Amino acid sequence: MDIKRYRKVRWFFAKAFLQTIWWDILLHRPGLSWLRTPPRPRWGKIAQRYRVLAIEMGGVLIKLGQFLSTRVDILPPEVTDELVGLQDEVPPVPFDQVVAQIEHDFGHPLANMFSWMSPQPLGAASLAQAHLARLASGQEVVVKVQRPGIEILVETDLAAISLALQWLKLYRRISTRVNLDWLAEEFTTITRKELDFANEGRNAERFAQDFANDPQVYIPKIYWDYSAAHTLTLENVGYIKISDLTAIEAVGISRSAVAKKFFHVYMTQCFITNFVHSDPHPGNIFVKPLRHPDEPSETTFRPSDPVPFMKNRPFQIAFVDFGMMAVIPERLRTGAREYAIAVGTRDGYRVVQSYIKAGVLLPGADLKRLEEVHEAIFEQFWGVQMGKLQDKVLEKSAYFLKEYRDVIYEAPFQFPTDMLFIVRAVGLLSGMTTNLDPEFNVWAETIPFAERLAQEDLQKNWRGWLQEIAVWGQLVVGLPHKFDRILTQAQRGSLTVQTSLAPDSRKTIQQLEQAIKQLTWIVLAMGLLISGMLSGSQTWLGLGLILLALLTFLWGMLGQDS
Repeated sequence: MDIKRYRKVRWFFAKAFLQTIWWDILLHRPGLSWLRTPPRPRWGKIAQRYRVLAIEMGGVLIKLGQFLSTRVDILPPEVTDELVGLQDEVPPVPFDQVVAQIEHDFGHPLANMFSWMSPQPLGAASLAQAHLARLASGQEVVVKVQRPGIEILVETDLAAISLALQWLKLYRRISTRVNLDWLAEEFTTITRKELDFANEGRNAERFAQDFANDPQVYIPKIYWDYSAAHTLTLENVGYIKISDLTAIEAVGISRSAVAKKFFHVYMTQCFITNFVHSDPHPGNIFVKPLRHPDEPSETTFRPSDPVPFMKNRPFQIAFVDFGMMAVIPERLRTGAREYAIAVGTRDGYRVVQSYIKAGVLLPGADLKRLEEVHEAIFEQFWGVQMGKLQDKVLEKSAYFLKEYRDVIYEAPFQFPTDMLFIVRAVGLLSGMTTNLDPEFNVWAETIPFAERLAQEDLQKNWRGWLQEIAVWGQLVVGLPHKFDRILTQAQRGSLTVQTSLAPDSRKTIQQLEQAIKQLTWIVLAMGLLISGMLSGSQTWLGLGLILLALLTFLWGMLGQDS
């Protein structure tokens, strides 16, 4: 670990924490608020100092700043405007060091691998940088090379961030809702995985398989023969950056259509494939122009080719950088799908139920009040466009603080730490769709997706119901024979139940218990039925016993819990 770097990063976080405690906690109390300076300019100065530090030091600090720069939906422009430059301001590693890293990886000269490589990087990121190159076959590729010594920088930054999380444990309002030790471990594990290029290549291939049937999603090919521990070679898909709004419009691609498709791709990742690209900052997402129907059939475009304007030009969204991928755990998938359906149907009760399934509520949370809050959110914000959402939130903040102060201050949620990077991805998605199309209506786009999920769930349930009906049908068909056998055995005094259990099989035990309960009710129903018939079916007593037998049978077959 770089001790000097560690101390510098630690000191920055310490000053930021102390300033927040002083200005936004201590001086925010009644009677002292007149001493506070306006918060936005102060936050902007902190962001400015962070940008300078991140550019100087690189590493994980760059990634954190890039994430914050995209949150235009929740952060003020004083912060995002300062940090947005981090997308392009990472200083590159000298080319001779890049060549040395590649030659060390493969054990022979660069010329044996690539017929040509540009000394100017296509882009310099926090952990690696990319250079355009050409294989002996003439295929144009992008070679991604890790920064020399990046392991030390990453370990140092992770140690400083872990320390900052330990400081947060002193604030009970956070520590009771977030397992900060687990959070530090999760952040460390995923960040280290970004340095594993073999893992990144496998992630890219899995992601490509997930969207193999979607013609508007494009994933670059991985060239494994030209990849090693610190080098990853892949197909060049560096078309138009998704943040380059002018270039997107110049070729005739609809920004609104890009925002809509980008949103749908992430909805699919989060709720269907459960494998999420967690680093969708503008440097990792490209828009690939396709041939317009009015252009010749042989028309194709390489990343460096000029593309003429054609209104409503088709496109693909191309992803790169698959080092930071998140898998939605099984225990959260049902809750996540339920949440999407609840939002699409504006169902406050169902939203709360999705929280329960996902396990994100603190014990003792007031479910009714939470339902009321979500119903109010739907009423106040439904249909508001992304670009106007922040202003609407500010406008309605006083209303919500007055009506739901208890819920706001109680904040009855516990953060699922293993969802950290998925939440990060959703935050980036929100900011980028707002940038593409300020008129983007996330509510309207969620409805058809929610309807699709609801329909899939209904179909699954119907299949289950049909299977149950088939089982019950077989049982009913065999009932006369079973009744006769049961009565014969009962008359002979030889009625027995034989069971055979698989070792440690809980399911078998449950099924056996259910069968015994049903059998007991069947025997009881048959006894009542026989008594009713012996009493005479034309008498009130006989009819009553026969009716009671029927009810007893139905209760035994349908009213018992499995």
